[in-house]
Amino acid sequence: MSSNLVGRHLRTQTSSIIATTVCFLVVALVLTGLMAHVVVTMTRSANEIDDARASRAARAAIAAFVARLSATTTDNAVWDDAYSAASTPAAADWAYENWGKTSAEYALYDGAIVIGPDRSSIVSAYAKGKPFQPSAFFGEGFYRQIGAAADPAQEPVVNFIKTESGIALIASQAIQPFGEKAELPKLSTLSFYKEFTQEVLDTLSNEHELEGLRLEATPKPEFLNTPITDMKGAVIGYLVWPSKAPGSTVFQQVTPYVAAAVAILSLFLVGVLLVGATEARRLRQLAQAALFEAGHDSLSGLLNRSGLLSLLGDMENSESSPTRLYLIDLDGFKAVNDAWGHAVGDDLIRMVSKALMACHPEVVAAARLGGDEFALVHVGSATCEDMEKTVLALFAKPYKIDGRTIEVGASIGAAARDGDVEPLELLRRADMALYRAKANGRGQAVEYDPELDQERQRVAELESLLKNAISSGAIEAVFQPLVSASTGTVTGLEALARWRTATGNVSPEIFIPLAERCGLIDALGVHMLRTSIEHAKNWPDLALSVNVSPVQLCNPGFAAEVISVLQELDFDPKRLTLEITEGVLMTNPEQARRSIDQLKRVGIKFALDDFGCGYASIGALRQFGFDRMKIDRSLVSALDEGASGADVLRATISLATALQIPVTAEGIENSRQAAILRDAGCDQLQGYLIGRPMSARDISGKLREDAAA
Repeated sequence: MSSNLVGRHLRTQTSSIIATTVCFLVVALVLTGLMAHVVVTMTRSANEIDDARASRAARAAIAAFVARLSATTTDNAVWDDAYSAASTPAAADWAYENWGKTSAEYALYDGAIVIGPDRSSIVSAYAKGKPFQPSAFFGEGFYRQIGAAADPAQEPVVNFIKTESGIALIASQAIQPFGEKAELPKLSTLSFYKEFTQEVLDTLSNEHELEGLRLEATPKPEFLNTPITDMKGAVIGYLVWPSKAPGSTVFQQVTPYVAAAVAILSLFLVGVLLVGATEARRLRQLAQAALFEAGHDSLSGLLNRSGLLSLLGDMENSESSPTRLYLIDLDGFKAVNDAWGHAVGDDLIRMVSKALMACHPEVVAAARLGGDEFALVHVGSATCEDMEKTVLALFAKPYKIDGRTIEVGASIGAAARDGDVEPLELLRRADMALYRAKANGRGQAVEYDPELDQERQRVAELESLLKNAISSGAIEAVFQPLVSASTGTVTGLEALARWRTATGNVSPEIFIPLAERCGLIDALGVHMLRTSIEHAKNWPDLALSVNVSPVQLCNPGFAAEVISVLQELDFDPKRLTLEITEGVLMTNPEQARRSIDQLKRVGIKFALDDFGCGYASIGALRQFGFDRMKIDRSLVSALDEGASGADVLRATISLATALQIPVTAEGIENSRQAAILRDAGCDQLQGYLIGRPMSARDISGKLREDAAA
C-alpha cells in the first residue's frame, strides 16, 4: 500500500473516531438537556398546579367567609320579632340585647349596627359589645352600603371595607318580616361586620390548607397573592401566603441523586472524551508511523521506492538546481550473503546506507530500492563525474564487520531531470543507465543517453522477432560431427541453433543470451530439442548432443519436459547427451543436481561443456557425475601459442582422466592440434578440421559418402 493510501486510510479512521466521539457527546448532551428540561418542566408544572390550587382555595376561603357572614345577616334581618321591635321606641334596647351585647364574644361577627328607616339615624351600633361610631370607623362607604341594602327584596349586600384598624367584611340587609307582605314601609337596616384579623386568617388557613396566610397592603412578589376589593372594585388589600412549591420540594429531596447522576454522567462523558482523544492520538501516531514505514526501508532507514517517487514528485515544482538521480547496485553482494550469511549482509547494507547518505553535502536523500540497489537524489552544482567518483570511492576500501574483511564494488547509473520529467520516467532512465553499467563490467558508471532507449527498442524488436522465429520454426538446427580420435569415424553429432533472417544471419551469441534475458530460453530449448531429435531419428547409429542453458536446467519443470519430448518422439534416451557449462554448478547447484539426477535415471547423459575456462571445483565435478567433458576451444587454440599451452592442455585432460571421465576436444582446426589432443588422451574430436556445422541434408549426404568409402 502506498504512503498516500496509508495516510488516507488512517486519517479516515481518525476522523471516524472523532466524529463518533463528537456524535456520542452531542447525543449524551441532548439527552441530558432533554432530561433536565423534563425535570424542570415537571417541577415548574407541579408548582404551578399547586399554586393554582392554592389560589382557588384562597378565593374559596373568601367566598366561604362572605357566605357565612351573609347567612348570619339574613338569619337575623329576616325575622318577625326583629321587624316588630324595629318600629317601637324600645328598638335600641332590643337591638342591644339581641345583637350589640352578643358582639362582645360572638364568633360570627365583631359588631352589629342598626340604621333607622331614614337611612342616616343610628338606632344601635356596637363593636365588641361597646358602642361606636360607624361613620368614623368605616367612612363614607358604610352609608353607600346601607343605601344599597335598604331594599327589602335585596339579598344581603356584602363587601369588604376599609376600617380604622384594617379591613373588615360587612354584610347589610333590610330588617323585614319572615312572611311576605304586600307592602312594607321604609325599613331599618341591620349590618354585621367581621374584621379580617389574623385569627380569622388562621381559621381560613386551617380550613383551606393555606399555610402562612396573612393580610398585606401591597402584593408580595415572592408570595402568592389574592386581591381584596371594596364595593367600588378598588383593591384595599391582599391575602398573601407562601407557595408550597411541591415540585421544588420533591426536586430538593432528589437533588442528591440528580447530582450523583450528573456527576456520573460527567465522569462518563469525560471518560468518553479521554478515550476518544487517546484513540485519535494513537491513530495519529500510527498514521505517522505507517506513513514513515510506507515510505522508508525498515533495514536501512532510507527511503524505499514509494518514498523516493513521492520525494521526486514533491520536487517537481522546485525552483532549486536541477535534480539528478543516481542508482547504485552493489557488485559482489550476493557472494557476501552466500559466504557470511544474511546477518552480515544486513550489517553491510546498513553500513553502506550510512556511507551513501553522508557521501556528499549536495545529496538531499538516499533510498534503498531492493536487496542491494540504492538511489541518491542530488541537487547542486557538483558534476556527474564528481558524484560518481565520490560514490565509487566509498567502495575503494573493504568494510570491516565483526573482524571480517568484506570487499564489494558498485555500478552506477545516473539520469538528470530535464524539463517536466515524471518521477517514474526519471527512475526508468537511471535504471537503464545502471543496466548498461552492469553490462559493461564491475565498478562502472554510466549516464543516461537517449541512445540507450533506442538500443532497448531494438532489443525489444529483436525479442519480438525471436519469439515469432521460435513459434514459426525459423530457428533451425545444424549439426557438427563428433568423431572418434582413434578411428576417425563419426560417432555423434552436436546440434547447434542457427537463425537466418531476410536481412542476414543472427549469431547464437546474440539471440541465445537474449532468449535467456527475455524468458524465451525454455521455448527455444524445447524447439531445438524436438527439431534435433526429429532429424537424429534418421541416423539411428549416432549419438545426439544438445546444448542446454543454465536457465533451462534450473527450471523445476525442465526434466519432465525433456522426458515428455523423448516419449512423444519415441527417441532412445541413451542416445541423448545434454551439454551444460560450469556456470550452472554455481548459480543453482541444488536444482541443477535434481534435474540432472532425474534425467540420468532415464538414461540421458551429461557433458560438461567449455571445461577448463571456468571455476568448478573437483568436488563439484565428481558430485555431479558427468559422462563426458568437452575441452574449451581456448585451450586448443593455445597449442599454437607455445609449449606452455600444450602443458596446460595435457594437465586438464589428465585431470579428467583421473576422474575417469572421457574427454572431447572442440575447436580443432589443424592436424597438429588433432595429433596432440589424440596423444594427450582425448577420445573424441570436434572442429572445422573434422567438419563444419551442416544442415541435416548435408549430414545425411556425408554419412552416405563415408559409408560408401
